[in-house]
Amino acid sequence: MPGSDGKRRKIGFWYRLAAFLAKPPLILLFKRDWRGMEHMPREGGFLTVVNHNSYLDPLSYAHYQYNTGRVPRFLAKVGLFKGGFVGAVMRGTGQIPVYRESTDAIGAFRAAVEAIEKGECVAFYPEGTLTRDPQMWPMTGKTGAARVALLTKAPVIPVAQWGANLAMPPYAKEKKLRLFPRKTLTVQAGPPLDLSAYYGKEPTAELLREVTDVMMDAVTEQLAAIRGEPAPAERFDMRKAAAKRRRERAPRERTGPGGEEQQHQRGEPQAAPAAAEAAEGEKNA
Repeated sequence: MPGSDGKRRKIGFWYRLAAFLAKPPLILLFKRDWRGMEHMPREGGFLTVVNHNSYLDPLSYAHYQYNTGRVPRFLAKVGLFKGGFVGAVMRGTGQIPVYRESTDAIGAFRAAVEAIEKGECVAFYPEGTLTRDPQMWPMTGKTGAARVALLTKAPVIPVAQWGANLAMPPYAKEKKLRLFPRKTLTVQAGPPLDLSAYYGKEPTAELLREVTDVMMDAVTEQLAAIRGEPAPAERFDMRKAAAKRRRERAPRERTGPGGEEQQHQRGEPQAAPAAAEAAEGEKNA
């Protein structure tokens, strides 16, 4: 089976360099609570699906994953690969560039599949961005991880993390670290997901959505265990939230400052477009 041929990726120079630079401040500035490392496959390719609630949490998760001996390959926006030391590290560690909204976007999918089939760990953030959930729970995920999982049939490990968001809250007005009191970075992995019921089926949009929901349910379950509280019954959905804001904004845009509809406030000039349309219709008849 792909991803289970006993191969595993060597850590290599660039990953060791990145660890040499990043680990000391992480160890110095934060406490760690790492759980579930025994669920990481010792050999063969696999996916992790991880929640995202802080600009800092990729470092927290990477530190955890590095210490399992199975270094991750992240899917990251292509801008991070362009020039400078950061770009050199991204390229040297074999991270996967994502070209959003372009014909090259399929390249990230192919690279992820190839990496897993070579026995590597590929880390997915299915939410695609920092969570917008007001209470920092995982949002509805995108279906890329599900598509890769069904194609490779590789193990999928759900991972949840908490604590980085307390040190660097998402969408804060000032993007600065809140180091004191010293925060604990908690990372917890769960057992591999059983997706065998979905293997061999046509990857329709509905099927991919269902598999993605299974993944996000598992990540949310791990986070609920970390936080010691139940997750909301309904997962936050950015598209639904945006549609709701548009519906709420529409009545305000149709009314003036006094609450009256704008066409009544402006009076007769509003009739001009309608009259012009009528005249145009008569000319074309």
